[in-house]
Amino acid sequence: MIDQVKNPGTELFSPAKKIGAILASYMLRHKDFYLFSPDETTSNKLDLVYEVSDRLWNLPRESWDLPESPNGQIVELLSENALFACMVGHLMNGESAAMTSYESFFTIIASQVMQELKFIEQSQAVEWREPIPAINLLSTSTCWRQDHNGFTHQSPALISLLLSNPSGLANCIFPIDDVAAEASMIYMLKSQDVVNLNTFNKIDLPRWIDSHQADRMLHDGGAGILDFISDDGEPDYVFAAAGDIVSGEAIRAVKILKRDFPEKKFRFVNIFALGYGKIGLVGKTLSSKKFNELFTENVPIIGNFHGYAGDLEAILAKYTDSKRLYVHGYREQGSTTTPFEMLALNQASRYDLAIDVAKLEGRDDLVKQYQGIIKENHEYAQENGIDKIKYL
Repeated sequence: MIDQVKNPGTELFSPAKKIGAILASYMLRHKDFYLFSPDETTSNKLDLVYEVSDRLWNLPRESWDLPESPNGQIVELLSENALFACMVGHLMNGESAAMTSYESFFTIIASQVMQELKFIEQSQAVEWREPIPAINLLSTSTCWRQDHNGFTHQSPALISLLLSNPSGLANCIFPIDDVAAEASMIYMLKSQDVVNLNTFNKIDLPRWIDSHQADRMLHDGGAGILDFISDDGEPDYVFAAAGDIVSGEAIRAVKILKRDFPEKKFRFVNIFALGYGKIGLVGKTLSSKKFNELFTENVPIIGNFHGYAGDLEAILAKYTDSKRLYVHGYREQGSTTTPFEMLALNQASRYDLAIDVAKLEGRDDLVKQYQGIIKENHEYAQENGIDKIKYL
């Protein structure tokens, strides 16, 4: 429990390591819980689970094998299809579980996930059918940080698929930092009859919010204003983001604009969870009234999304006039490149967001300045293999 964050953004922590710690604690207390994983548990920084459990293994062991036993609670197999099928069988017995994978490889099980959503929807109409623990999917090694694997490992497509599913039984969760990751994982382990896709990064990232803020945003409509970066009163522009890395860029964009437009007021809204046509969790979605309180009714909204921009834009357009919306996100650009360059190639960097405001304000000088900074970093990254712009 983090009661207060005195200097938001100054300390770095890994959301993945926090989730690994929660899983390890939960496994100690629930011996019927299983973690299903390809060979990426350590790579995804969830390896604290190895301190409380072996891998599940029933065949003869060799001297070189890693810790394995018939009582292990970690099921590792390099087949997402087989892992998901085993997990569903386990859930059907009323026993909780989670599955992790690289984000791009979760699309391998897309058809299976859709079938389970159909089952959950139908099962709720059968009087004798008991609820089942949630299908919990932990998605990391995301499209925004493929410094080594490249273009083949970039695909947030499962997010799009779940957000388009009209059952309304899927949650796409985007913790902004490690504190939010903890809140999201606690919710997921308690939830039933839903599919939860939790998308987070394994690198150390800034801590922005405390536990009280995280709980309030997650359970009260899935979004909230971050006061430390937002001006008092009615804003001239609202920035909104869903996803840890893209939220950090949006916050930095606001800082740049406060310097360059000191007469303007800015607000940042963190979007924690999304569902079918709505912001928020299943059964706890954001109302139109609350949306207007957070986003106002008429000022421009500059959005930054972890996944494809059109997915967030479509949801926001359900609440308000689409002419207000300027949404950025993943555009299928980039490969094995530097972190800031990856954002810039997809027009999701702090300066790309700032350009929207500069254009709306008619400040061609600042548009050229921001574009020049992006170009300068591109050339530097191409030549040196690192960003000139400090990423964090």
